[in-house]
Amino acid sequence: MIAQNKRLFLIMLTVGILLLIPFTVMQFTTSEVNWSPIDFLTAGVLLMGTGLACELVLRKVKKKSYRIALCAALLLALALVWAELAVGLFGTPFAGS
Repeated sequence: MIAQNKRLFLIMLTVGILLLIPFTVMQFTTSEVNWSPIDFLTAGVLLMGTGLACELVLRKVKKKSYRIALCAALLLALALVWAELAVGLFGTPFAGS
């Protein structure tokens, strides 16, 4: 039980650190990063949701190969959604275009 709570804490810490990267870049340069509070919220929800989904997979799925495949699929989905939101990779209305 303690190891699972450490993983959960590590997920939350990682999300916080990842969200600090664009925030600190935004403080020092004005042309590189232009995130609004909604962008930070969206990124936080995406990262935390993916982290918690991977945690759920690690807790519930017993077979190691299934764990790896499901977590890889979750990370791929995160990357595709992130790319679509960032640059409109697929040109869907989801990206705001």
